[in-house]
Amino acid sequence: NPVAPVHFMIIPKLHLASLAEADEGHAALFGRMMLLVPKLARAEGLDTGFRTVINTGKGGGQEVFHLHVHVIGGGNIPPMVKRN
Repeated sequence: NPVAPVHFMIIPKLHLASLAEADEGHAALFGRMMLLVPKLARAEGLDTGFRTVINTGKGGGQEVFHLHVHVIGGGNIPPMVKRN
């Protein structure tokens, strides 16, 4: 059940099980990944905004244990956390 009309992932070739394994030596990798996000989002027509998500660990909702960034957008994206 997609939460938005557009949903893609950025997956590095370097294997890191999760964000929790990253250290200062991965700074360039994360910089490249984050700079790629808006470029690809624009290419997908997400001119009014998008959301990036990195689920980390089982308790954080991670299901695939290879680091990846979800990019979602288009339409009205529901809030991540419902406010009372």
